[in-house]
Amino acid sequence: MSQFSSAICALQSESKFASAYAAGMNKTQYWDYTFEDSMDLIAKLPTVAAQIYRNTFKDGVIQAIDPSKDWSSNFAHMLGFNDPNFVELMRLYLTIHADHEGGNVSAHTVHLVGSALSDPYLCFAAGMCGLAGPLHGLANQEVLVWLTNLRNKIGDNVTEEQLKDFIWNTLKSGQVVPGYGHAVLRKTDPRYTAQREFALKHLPEDPLFKLVSKLYHVVPPVLLAQGKAKNPWPNVDAHSGTLLQYYGMKEASYYTVLFGVSRALGVLASLTWDRAFGLPLERPKSMSTSGLKAFIHQDLAHKANPAANKAPENEE
Repeated sequence: MSQFSSAICALQSESKFASAYAAGMNKTQYWDYTFEDSMDLIAKLPTVAAQIYRNTFKDGVIQAIDPSKDWSSNFAHMLGFNDPNFVELMRLYLTIHADHEGGNVSAHTVHLVGSALSDPYLCFAAGMCGLAGPLHGLANQEVLVWLTNLRNKIGDNVTEEQLKDFIWNTLKSGQVVPGYGHAVLRKTDPRYTAQREFALKHLPEDPLFKLVSKLYHVVPPVLLAQGKAKNPWPNVDAHSGTLLQYYGMKEASYYTVLFGVSRALGVLASLTWDRAFGLPLERPKSMSTSGLKAFIHQDLAHKANPAANKAPENEE
């Protein structure tokens, strides 16, 4: 991800928005040049991302772009994968990871930096730095680590009771079950369902998929019994690594770059709308030292006597 964000910043020298702004363009043209930069950047990202993959893990050579192939197909071939089913997986992956709501870290970061009229290259590079965080884009990698640990300790032919014990041990150790729960959704992530349907069609007998499928039935009841999860259902990260592993992309540290290529479609479209609407500079509110002290005293008072702060039952 460091290579990816650095490469995007390096491409900023080609920004049409930055050049036009320096020349003194009218505000009504902001969205137009933002759109042009966004389209240029989206077109360049597969080549950049593929070169990073080939340099880091392979021989450094990528295939030339074939104008007769679509965006996802060219990306798959530049990565070095020619299986038609992997190409189809890339079409699915790049679609469902584009964006789901503007409150996630990468989407909001692009919007925030864009509110300062930074060009799309700088905005997207900032968003990718947010995506690289363990609580955001690295989640699918953490799912694979957890699954690998599970397989090493128990094996593939596990019973539901063995899985329940392993899950409870994970929770009692103060850890979470990666790939389950979502800050916004309160049901099974439809992106998880889309990947599950792909797996049922193309790799129903894969041992790792079978394990993920068993977890789909075992984890939610355990999380409900624990009583802490607002959403015990699987999210997109619970499945994506399994599919990539099956087709030979085993370098989990690269998965977030794939996520980033996809995320460009959503966040750059939103950035173009931000400019079209003329949204203002985003300025988060701050808090004074006295305000912080008052907050801490209030919190301590609540912890000392929680009953005194409880609203009567007839109040909303």
